[in-house]
Amino acid sequence: MRKPRDLSLKGKIAAYIVLILFTIFAIYPILRVVTISLRPGDRLLSKSLALIPPDATLNTYIKLFTEEPFLQWLGNSLIIAAAVMVVGVGLAATAGYAFSRYKFVGKETAMFGLITTQMFPLTMLLIPLFIMLIKLNLYDSYIGLIIAYSATALPFTTWQMKGYYDTIPFSLEEAAYIDGCTQFNTFWLIVLPLAAPALVITALFSFMAAWSEYLVAAVLIQDQSLFTLPLGLKTFQSAMETSWGLYSAGAIIVSLPVVILFVILSRWLISGLTLGSVKG
Repeated sequence: MRKPRDLSLKGKIAAYIVLILFTIFAIYPILRVVTISLRPGDRLLSKSLALIPPDATLNTYIKLFTEEPFLQWLGNSLIIAAAVMVVGVGLAATAGYAFSRYKFVGKETAMFGLITTQMFPLTMLLIPLFIMLIKLNLYDSYIGLIIAYSATALPFTTWQMKGYYDTIPFSLEEAAYIDGCTQFNTFWLIVLPLAAPALVITALFSFMAAWSEYLVAAVLIQDQSLFTLPLGLKTFQSAMETSWGLYSAGAIIVSLPVVILFVILSRWLISGLTLGSVKG
C-alpha cells in the first residue's frame, strides 16, 4: 500500500508541473513580442525562435521616442488613468461605505441598478455616452473620457468596496464614537486603513480600465493631440502595412506602468487585516 505522504508528494509535483507549463504558456508570447521589438528592421518576419535575435538592436525604441509622438500619447494616458484612479477610489470608497453602513430610501434599488449595469456589454453604453458628452460640450476632451471611464468602472468598484466594508466589525466604529471621534474621523482613521487591500484593488482596476482601453477612446476622441496609447499604437497599423517593430516596442512600454504599479502596491494585498484588528 502506498503511503499517504508519497501520494501527497506526487500530487504536489504534478501541481507544480502544471503551474510551470501554464506559466511558460503565458510568458512565451510576451517574450516573442520582446524579440520582435529587438529585431532589425529588415528581419521582422524572421522564423527564428531565438528569444534574443542575432544583431539585436534598440533602434525601434529610439525611433519610437524620437520620431513618433509616443511621449505625447504616454502623457495623455497617464493623465487620464491617474484621474480615473483618483476619482474611482474616492467615489467607490465613500459610496461603498454608504451602502454598507446606512439605510436610506432606494438603497436596494440603487444596489440592484449598479449590479445590473455589469450585465450589459460596454458597446451598449457608447451611444448614450456619445450623445451625453456632446450635449455637455465634453466630447473630444480629457474630462469627457475621464467621465466615461469612471462611469464604467464605478459599479464594480463600489460593490467591491461595499462587500469589504461589510467584513469590518461595526464595533470598532462604535468604540471610536465612544472615545469622541467624529463620524468623518472614524471613517478616515479607522475604516479606511482597514480597507487598504480593497482600496488597492480598486485603484489597480480603475487605472487599468483607463490605461489599456481602446474602444471608448476611439469613439470619444478624434483630436490626435489627445490620443491615448492604445489609439496611438493603432496608427502603426494601416491597410497596406503594419509597423510590427514599433507596435511591439510600444506594447512592451505600455505594459510597464501597470507592472510597476502592481509591484509597488502588492504589499497591501494582504488578507486578515480586519481579523487582526479585533484580536488582543
